[in-house]
Amino acid sequence: MRRIQKLIATLVLLFTAGSAMAVGSGGVNAPDQRDKPTLILVSIDGLRWDFPDLANTPTLNKIAANGIRAERMIPVFPTLTFPNHYSIATGLFPANHRLIGNEFPSQDRSRYYSLRNHETVQDASWYGGLPVWVAAENEGMVTAAYYFVGTEAPIDGVPMTYWHQFDATVPGMTRIEKALEWLAMPEDTRPHLITLYFEDVDTATHRYAPGSSQSLAAIERVDGYISSLLDGIDQLSIADEVYVVIVSDHGQAARKVDEAPFIIDNVTDLDGLIVVDHGAAAFIYLPEEDPDLAMVVRNAINESWPHGKAMLRKDLPASWQATEQAGFADIVVQADPGYLVFSTALRAKGVSPGDHGWAREFEDMHGMFIATGPRLPKGEVIPAIEAVDVFPLLMEILELPITTPIDGDPLLLPALLSER
Repeated sequence: MRRIQKLIATLVLLFTAGSAMAVGSGGVNAPDQRDKPTLILVSIDGLRWDFPDLANTPTLNKIAANGIRAERMIPVFPTLTFPNHYSIATGLFPANHRLIGNEFPSQDRSRYYSLRNHETVQDASWYGGLPVWVAAENEGMVTAAYYFVGTEAPIDGVPMTYWHQFDATVPGMTRIEKALEWLAMPEDTRPHLITLYFEDVDTATHRYAPGSSQSLAAIERVDGYISSLLDGIDQLSIADEVYVVIVSDHGQAARKVDEAPFIIDNVTDLDGLIVVDHGAAAFIYLPEEDPDLAMVVRNAINESWPHGKAMLRKDLPASWQATEQAGFADIVVQADPGYLVFSTALRAKGVSPGDHGWAREFEDMHGMFIATGPRLPKGEVIPAIEAVDVFPLLMEILELPITTPIDGDPLLLPALLSER
C-alpha cells in the first residue's frame, strides 16, 4: 500500500518552481506518520546568546518561558554559517559531515565549494551525514524548507518534498506565510518538519556592529516574524501538536576598529597557495603535502603578529575536531577576539564592524537555543549545549529512530521530554 501511495503521489503531484518533489516520501505522509507531531526548526543567523537581553523580544521571551532555553549554544569550528547549520541538522562535527566551511577546496583541489554558488550548494556530493529532513523523508514523512543549509541538495539521493533556492530578497513575512500555508495542508500531504531561516540579524550586525540601532531593529523584526508564526499556528487544528525549536548558528562580536587587519602576504610568500579569508580567521591550503613549507609560513606569521596565531592542522585544539581526512586547511590562522587577518591588503578592503569566525571558545561566538512544545517543560533553563546536541531532540520530537552514528549527546535534550 505504501509503495502504491508513493507511486501515485509521484505521478500526480506537479513539480513547482522553487520546490522539488521528494523520492523519500513521494509527497505523501505514510499512514504511520500522519499522527506524528509537527516540528518547526527556525534559524536566526547570528543571534548571539545574549542578544535578546539587548532588544525588545517578547516572542522569544514567551517561547523560553513556555519551554526550555539553554544558557548558550557552543558552535562547532569554524564558527561560520554553513558548517554550524549542517551540524545542527546532522548531529555531526564538520570532520564527519564534511561541510567544513562556507568556502573551501576539495581535498584534491579540483573543485571548490562556495555558499555563493548555487551549483555547489545544490551538489549533494559535498554533504555527508544524514540530516533530519532526509531521515524523515526516508521514513515516509513529508518535509518542507524555506531555507536552511543543505536543504537545496538531494542528500543521499533524497530531496525534500518542498524547498526553495535561497534568495535574500524574499521578505521574512513571505517565508512565514508559506510555512503557515504548509501547516494548513491536509494531513496526507502536510509537512511534519518545516525549516525556516532568517538572515536579518547577521546582515545588520556585520554591517553596523553588535548593539547598534540597526542590529537591535533586526532582532526585533525577526521577533515579529516569529510572533506572526505563533499567531498563525494558534489558529490551526494541530496547534497543540506543534513544536518550535529556535537556534542560531553562531554569535557576533565587534572588531577593534582602531586596529588594522594583519596582512599575511606582507610577511610570507603565498604564491601557489589557496587562502580562504574569513576576517577573523584565514585558512591556508597547500597544493600538496609539504611540511617544511607549512612550517615556514606558520613561523613567518607567528613571528610577526602578536594578536593571533597560525597553527598547523595537527596542532589545532582537539575540541575543534579538525582532521586531515575531512579536508581541513593545512594552516589555520586564528585571530584573537576583535582582530582581523587577511591574505592580501586587497581582500581586507571594506571590512565590516561586526563579525564572527573567532575561536569557538570565545563566548561572543556562542549562539542561542530555545524550544517549546507539548512534551517540553515550561520555563526551564539548562546549561550550555553544543550545536551537535540539537539533532537528537529533533529526531525524538518527530518520533524517528537515529540510524547512523552522531557526535551529539543522544540523551541530553531528549531526556527533557515527558512521555507521550
